[in-house]
Formats: sequence, C-alpha cells, structure tokens
Amino acid sequence: MRIFPILVSIAVAIAIYFFVMERDLLKSFSADEETEMAMVEETIERSDAVSVVAQHSIAQDVQSGIILRGRTEAARRVDVRAQTSGLVVSEPLRKGAAVEEGQLLCSLDPGIRSAQLAEAKARLADAEVSAANAADLAARGFGPETAVVSREAGLQSAQAGVLQIEQEISRLEIRAPFAGILETDSAELGSLMQPGGLCATIIDLNTVKLVGFATEIDINKIELGAFAGADLVSGKRVLGTVTFLSRSSDPVTRTFRVEITVDNADLSIRDGETAEIGIALEGEKGHLLPQHVLTLDMDGTLGVRISDNGFARFMPVTVLRDSADGIWLAGLPDTVDVITVGLEFTIDGSKINATVEGSE
Repeated sequence: MRIFPILVSIAVAIAIYFFVMERDLLKSFSADEETEMAMVEETIERSDAVSVVAQHSIAQDVQSGIILRGRTEAARRVDVRAQTSGLVVSEPLRKGAAVEEGQLLCSLDPGIRSAQLAEAKARLADAEVSAANAADLAARGFGPETAVVSREAGLQSAQAGVLQIEQEISRLEIRAPFAGILETDSAELGSLMQPGGLCATIIDLNTVKLVGFATEIDINKIELGAFAGADLVSGKRVLGTVTFLSRSSDPVTRTFRVEITVDNADLSIRDGETAEIGIALEGEKGHLLPQHVLTLDMDGTLGVRISDNGFARFMPVTVLRDSADGIWLAGLPDTVDVITVGLEFTIDGSKINATVEGSE
C-alpha cells in the first residue's frame, strides 16, 4: 500500500473543507495582509514628509485703527483788537478770567468825538432845512431843479457824517465776541491804543479740537464722523468724532491735518496738551495668530505657510494690528490651517505630515 496518495487525498480534503466551510476565515486573513501592505506603503510614502503642527483658524471681525501723535487746540481763539485810537480808561481784566459774550474788555477815551458828533448833527439839521426850502421853491416855480438835487446831496452827506461819528464812538468800547477765557491781560489803564492794537486774547475751551497729522497712506483710510479717542499727557482719556480731514498736505512733512472734536464743558482740557490719538477704522476680517508664524518667501513677501492636502503652501498676508494675544492678519481664506511648529523645516510645496490643533 502506497502512503503518498493517501496523504495527498487527506490534504485535498482539508483544503476543500476550508474553501467550502471556512471561506470567511480565509477572507479575513487576506484582508489583514492587504491592510498591512497598505500601511507599509503609506509609511514608505510618508517617510520623506516633515512632521509639523498646524493651527486651525477661522476669520473674525477685527476692529482696527490708526494711532496719531497730536495736541489739543481750543475750538476758537481770537485776538480782540482796536478799530480806532484812544487812551484806555478801563481797569484791565486779568488773564484766566472767564468772560461772557458782549462783556466789556477795553474802554477808550472819547476825546473830542462828542464835539464832533454835535457838529455833525448841526450840519445835518442845516442840510435838512436847506433841502426842504429848495424843494418848496422848486415846487412853486421859484427855484431850479438842480438846486433841489444839490441840497439833497448835502443832506445825505450830513447824514453820513453823523453815522460815521456814531460808529467811531461805538468802537470806543471793545467787547468780547464770544464767551471764553482770557489768555492775556486786557490792555492796561492809560495805555494808548491804535487801530489794530491788541486789547485781549480770548479762547473758547467749551469744545476742544484734537489735532493730529496722518501720513499719505493713512489719510485715505480715515472717514469723517469716525469714532476717535485720545489719551492726554495729563492722564485724562477723551472721546469724540473726526470733524475735519485736510485736502492739502504740509509742504515739509507731507502729512495731512486731522481734527477730532471733543466736548470740554468742565474745562478740564487745556489748550496745547500732548495727545495720543486713536481713530477707529472700518472693521475687516482677519485671523489672530502667533507672531512667529510670519515668514518671507524668496521675493521677500511677508506671509505664512499653510497645510494644504499634505503640502506646505506659502500665502501672503497683511498685518492689521498687534494685540496682547498675537497678531491680526488679513489676506487668508475664512478657514485655514496655518503651520505653527516645524515651519523652519518646510518650504513652499514641501510634503508635510500635519497635526492640526483647534479643529472641530
């Protein structure tokens, strides 16, 4: 009896049994082998990839602004000057005093102006009589019409003379054009005032202007009515709105004047204080990221590298502003995975193995 055919028959029978009765078990062995092969292939494929950590970021609304260095200015400042000549006969008001609108600041000696007014009024009375007589004679046919015209001209001249003297007398009292504070003493008693001579300087501090100077780039970002604030050197913080944007630049600095109006009813803000002015700009979309994610491409463009389907990609960005938590950047998609760790081992287009943090 031959034993080999018997062994072959037994092996064939076992094979048929497993093929027919244990087919699922054979398939599982085959699947495990395929999985292992796939893992080996993936490991081989990723053996050249750089391991990095990326931060998943979603764009947010960013309230940005512009910082300007400037100063405070009184809303109004006027040098009140004389329009006629004369000796000051009023006691001076001292600087720092509050004055009301229309309050007397300087009074001048009228001199001979009263006599001049009396003379002018007498001439006016004579001219009125002469004009009336000429008109009466002409109406009855005893006088020429030219005499009537001449007398009317004399009458109008006399009236103008009276008005001139009365106006000159009214200029003897120099009054405050608006309520404010005296920045200088008013003219001293006994001093001689000439036309154009300074009586006093008044400033209005009920409203204060914050004056700053914006660069040629920043001026186009600021809008009239924009919300603004300032920290004064005194420690006071004030709020207001932009009320003026200059259309012409300073010929030396090439900067543009910007004015912000601030209420100062309590007169706590002085004229000429140094101020750090912040002006709010229209909100933008941006990403808050660590500062160390910034890098440069071969052309020197500022940007970041992102994780894009297993590859590092460079994307240019614009810095909006700094904050205590990082830096706000614009120019990225609404959602992006920015490489934060391992950035220095990547270049644009290199293969990466990214671990993303912050994604849901």
